[in-house]
Amino acid sequence: MNLYEMIQESKAKINQLWKGNPKIGIILGTGLGEELPSEMKIEAAINYSEIPHFPRSTVASHAGKLLCGHLQGKPVVAMQGRIHYYEGYTMQEITFPVRLMKALGCEILLVSNAAGGMNPQFQKGEILLIEDHINLMGDNPLIGPNDDRLGERFPDMSAPYDRELIRMAKQIALEEQIQVHQGVFVAVAGPNLETRAEYRFLRTIGADNVGMSTVPEVIVAVHSKMRVLGFSVITDLCLPDALIPVSLAEILAVAGEAATKLSKLICRVVAKIDV
Repeated sequence: MNLYEMIQESKAKINQLWKGNPKIGIILGTGLGEELPSEMKIEAAINYSEIPHFPRSTVASHAGKLLCGHLQGKPVVAMQGRIHYYEGYTMQEITFPVRLMKALGCEILLVSNAAGGMNPQFQKGEILLIEDHINLMGDNPLIGPNDDRLGERFPDMSAPYDRELIRMAKQIALEEQIQVHQGVFVAVAGPNLETRAEYRFLRTIGADNVGMSTVPEVIVAVHSKMRVLGFSVITDLCLPDALIPVSLAEILAVAGEAATKLSKLICRVVAKIDV
């Protein structure tokens, strides 16, 4: 069974469990999977294990459910927890959910993550609107034979993050008095955090924050002709000359505190999107 057929089989299963026609797909990253679901009218909560070919999340802080329903009156599907490359999956496997969202009808992908801030202007708990990215994961989900039914062989990446959606999110943040930054996200494979020398290198090449996800999902979304808006919550400060150890518990705590602000932003963006 090829990738296209696997997607169709997964889509058929979702359609059995939920009759909605989603236009917006949402990926909720580390520590961000509780606040937004409380704002949704959830009509089906499907365990990843129930969906054929859908990878299972092995990270304790990721619930592993596909939430189907409405947010701000718009039909959406939301991943309550993502799949990471460091869990041992292939790039094609970790981006399979984005392929499925597209097949279900999603035209827009809203993606969030928890990330380390390398820009000295950032503070913990603030939100970055991703304007561009750097892929240092050492792999790409588009490697291999291309299926033209899923997207073109050489997708253009000059503007992977939709500029109109970024402008909209910035205006909403201003109205809500939420501090946001705009910058470049770099993705690495993980799961270890970076060394001082690596942070210096990543900052030197133009990155503002660093994480272990998002970029493969965005590459596939662009390949699929989806519009993308990306959010990072700055959960720890990665300043080489003032670096201190950080734990997952601390990262989750900061992400949890910022989740209310991020949820408000996403809700208002969804309400304003014309789909």
